[in-house]
Amino acid sequence: MVEKITAMLALIGVLSLACQWIGWRMRLPAILPLLLCGLLLGPGLGLLNPDAIFGDLLFPIISLGVAVILFEGALTLNFKEIKDHGRMVTHLVSVGALITWGCIASAAHFLLNFDWPLALLFGALVVVTGPTVIVPMLRTVKPKSQLASILRWEGIVIDPIGAMLAVLVFEYITVSAGQTAHVLLALGSMLGIGLGLGALAGYLVGRMLRSNLLPHYLTNTAVLTIMLGVFVGSNLLQEESGLLTVTVMGIWLANMRGVDIADILEFKETLTVLLISALFILLAARLDSSAMLDLGLGGLGVLAVVLLVARPLSIWISGIGTSLSSAEKWFLSWVAPRGIVAAAVSSLFAIKLEKMEVPGAETIVPLVFLIIIGTVVIQSLTARRWASILGVQAGSARGLLIFGASKFSRELAKVLKGKDIKVILADSNWDNIRLARMDNIPVYFGNPASEHADTYLDLTGIGKVLILSPYRQLNPLVYFHFQDILGQKKVYGLSNTESNGTSARHQLSESYLKRMCLFGETVSYAKLASLMSKGGVLKSTNLTESFGYKDFYRRYGETVVPLMYLKNGKVTMLTGNTTDLPTGIELISLIPKEAMAEASALKEAEETLKQARAEAEQKAKELEAKEQQAVLTASDEQDKKGNEDGKAGGTDNKQGRGEVSV
Repeated sequence: MVEKITAMLALIGVLSLACQWIGWRMRLPAILPLLLCGLLLGPGLGLLNPDAIFGDLLFPIISLGVAVILFEGALTLNFKEIKDHGRMVTHLVSVGALITWGCIASAAHFLLNFDWPLALLFGALVVVTGPTVIVPMLRTVKPKSQLASILRWEGIVIDPIGAMLAVLVFEYITVSAGQTAHVLLALGSMLGIGLGLGALAGYLVGRMLRSNLLPHYLTNTAVLTIMLGVFVGSNLLQEESGLLTVTVMGIWLANMRGVDIADILEFKETLTVLLISALFILLAARLDSSAMLDLGLGGLGVLAVVLLVARPLSIWISGIGTSLSSAEKWFLSWVAPRGIVAAAVSSLFAIKLEKMEVPGAETIVPLVFLIIIGTVVIQSLTARRWASILGVQAGSARGLLIFGASKFSRELAKVLKGKDIKVILADSNWDNIRLARMDNIPVYFGNPASEHADTYLDLTGIGKVLILSPYRQLNPLVYFHFQDILGQKKVYGLSNTESNGTSARHQLSESYLKRMCLFGETVSYAKLASLMSKGGVLKSTNLTESFGYKDFYRRYGETVVPLMYLKNGKVTMLTGNTTDLPTGIELISLIPKEAMAEASALKEAEETLKQARAEAEQKAKELEAKEQQAVLTASDEQDKKGNEDGKAGGTDNKQGRGEVSV
């Protein structure tokens, strides 16, 4: 028996990894292969029975897993970032969430005869969307940047808000079921402990992090352990208040000044991926497929309300006063897939409600999974076509993501922004990010190959990645990460010529080095940094028939570094040794200070010589004009004298013939 349990646990881990890979490879939400895998192992083949394997431990495992998922989601709820992403997101997670909740709860009540408390709980559970299902769909659909940002941030923010709403409704149901006479008192106690203990725990952990009381290697483990301890302690003080407590704790940490939670968030996200994968397989394996079929037309009717009534109504009311067009609102009205938070929280609450013998509790999980399957499958298959019909898909991806926000990268980004090319700078150095923000350049603070970046880094409109950072060990990771996303020919990196003298253990792999030849094999990060520190200038030059690349090269000399060129709004990177370039393009290059000075002096000399030649030509023309005038004047005088002589000769002839007039 022990060997069987061990084998099943190992199998769940392997299958979780395989399902995540399939989702990534097929550009689909990983929730789909995870769901199919769980259904196949559980109801399908009968190989996996979570209740038999885990027994009484199943409920605590799910409970702790949901606590970690909600805490990680709450860590992303930064109020400042919500404001930064516009009125539409704020409306969607407030007014829109209430509208969606009301519509879905009403549908469950009238179509499936749910009691109102249970209907309200179900409505709260399926309010959430979640980035784990939204982000893969956006990569396939590729809507306009604004729409992608709205959907992504709605998924991030609505997770903890929807879960908190579901927790509050659940607390009301459990309290009213057990202590009807003390409903308000008990619910107030849960709210007080959840909000108070969560805020206190968040504040104390934040102070601990801000004061660096723990070594770096213990920080993530300590925060996770404390969070789980607070979760259990809250439940001991007041039953079922733990989920609200950890949600509030995460929100407090996310909004506390001077607390850097980037490393904690990245660790929690890695853990959450594992938990989501394993939990979803376990939850799907527990699903009774016949119970889902028993929902019948009522279940399909609730799904139709979710797709065709609740979401459009929420979008159009939330969109009042925004700049969104009708086409953009119709697109948003169709995209709202449900994810892991709904599945995990609903399964947890269903187990509790079934133990309390609440009528209809056994229907919650099948109905939630029906909504998840319906929204994910239907919208994944149709969203791209719908976006194309409405004309809200983004144009060709011509933007650049630059990893490394050094002075060179910032100057390059400013030049490209001036040419209407989208640029994002990513760096884990805060000083570089701060300077880029001062130049109004879009930035991402952190590792662009992290799980955090998969959720928060908006790659809409990004078609190429340039790796221009000094982080030799991180560069290959970023390179291969984006090569998998965009393709091998869309990712460029600098040469690493300065590593030739280092030991083998510090050198990068040959397979990686051979791919890194951006701006030429002799151009490294050190060379670019040196040229910029010595006053190098990034210059944009139009190459024409009268001034081609050879003329440009003669003017600026061999030290110039051609970087890229623009033609019809498209950026073409230069790799290897550039010997010639076509005309009709705009060349962007890095020119050393000395070459720039020599070129300026040469240009000034050419201008002076040109001006002198022009003056000489003008004087020559004036002299020629004077000579021509003199010739004309002399000719006129000769003609005049000839006429006078002719008249005088005529008079003499008349007198000689005696023809004198009287």
